[in-house]
Amino acid sequence: MKRVLSVASEAVPLIKTGGLADVAGALPAALKGQGWEMRVMIPAYRGILKKLKSPKPVWESESLYGGPARLVLGKTGGIEVLALQADHLFDRDGGPYSQDGRDYPDNAERFAALSFVAAEIAREGAGKWQPDLVHCHDWQTGLVPWYLRGTGIPTVMTIHNIAFQGRFGRDKLAALGLQTWDFTREGVEFWGDISTLKAGLVAASAITTVSPRYAEELMRGEFGMGLEGVIQARAGDLHGILNGIDLDVWNPETDPEVTSFSAAKSGGKSKNRKALEAEFDLDVPGPLAILISRLTPQKGIDLLAPALGPYLEAGGGLAVLGSGDGWAEDAMRDLAARHPGRVGVKIGYDEALSHRMYAGGDAVLVPSRFEPCGLTQLYGLRYGCLPVVSAVGGLADTVVGATPATEAAGASTGIVFHPVDDLALRQALMKLIALYADRKGWAAMQRRAMKTDWGWDGSAARYAALYDALLAR
Repeated sequence: MKRVLSVASEAVPLIKTGGLADVAGALPAALKGQGWEMRVMIPAYRGILKKLKSPKPVWESESLYGGPARLVLGKTGGIEVLALQADHLFDRDGGPYSQDGRDYPDNAERFAALSFVAAEIAREGAGKWQPDLVHCHDWQTGLVPWYLRGTGIPTVMTIHNIAFQGRFGRDKLAALGLQTWDFTREGVEFWGDISTLKAGLVAASAITTVSPRYAEELMRGEFGMGLEGVIQARAGDLHGILNGIDLDVWNPETDPEVTSFSAAKSGGKSKNRKALEAEFDLDVPGPLAILISRLTPQKGIDLLAPALGPYLEAGGGLAVLGSGDGWAEDAMRDLAARHPGRVGVKIGYDEALSHRMYAGGDAVLVPSRFEPCGLTQLYGLRYGCLPVVSAVGGLADTVVGATPATEAAGASTGIVFHPVDDLALRQALMKLIALYADRKGWAAMQRRAMKTDWGWDGSAARYAALYDALLAR
């Protein structure tokens, strides 16, 4: 079986802050049927090693960026994990990247260490295992392809969100094992700084994004965030491969948080919706929309307040679960205070509650300004909670918007709006009111949505085909 090393800063079920972790955790199982054995390498943050079964060291160093380190092989949830234990870099009180809202000042060195060891394993192996190819994820691992230049070892660089670019001052060159001649427009230099993401994009054998639409968008200035020229130059090596979801974890028929979901398959969600309304202290005569999101400008949170008025007056309701910027959290609390019984808000994140929200909600709002792939809308489709999404990235790739043509063809699975502004969102919400009023048509759209398959099989096959092509070069 061919071997691939996946290098990431987080992976489910060990550590998660976003969709990157879902992808890193899901790919190994998905690729097994494609003839690829994948091991996942992540930092051993505090508590990670305790979650591994049968841990054993397979590599060690007396000095890695200021302290001893070792690589520990173990298993969790069917995944073979290589955890980089370097306590001086990763054993900290805060999260993977920051504490109390502030990035760790040595993040450049921390993830350069991860990249350095990954490159070392690619060249020399760990124990008796050596990969044929390395798959890198986001800026935290962007230096891996750079360190492997000239070795002939194929590398894939996946962009999960180009907004995060791994920018550090030029004074970090030596600390990152880079030379002055690396600091050029054709190299790691980016507007006077180092960009580890750019390093990966320049040096990788192939680049992937997490949806076809996002791959196209990244060549434009409004989405490329300064790296559009680099993406354009690598267009021939760029591949948009949609993320999938775990169909076992997100299965309304077996979900322990869901009550009698067979009702939703026939167009009704009464028991789950009634429980959700009680949980959020709501009494909604019309459609109940949900929003499960980071509360940031990227997610279009600022559009909600000016767009919701007519929708709420027409009988709609909204349940919100999320956390993020202080102003956004305050804005959500203010909405709930001004619309008691129609808007309910819970600040924070609760995985079990999110399942109950998909099961009980009629529609899920995703008004993002940009969205590389998005998983929220895929969960919504799976649970008959119809997506109301902006026409960007993976949202546009996965939701068939209700129009006269798609309705006549029996193809619509949600509502897609454009441009991304409060007027378009307001119009989309009023369309939700109208569609929901047609109970027969709404039930048919729910059934179509629930039949769509956004599991990992198709995407895993595309990754495997890319890996095979790189090995055949």
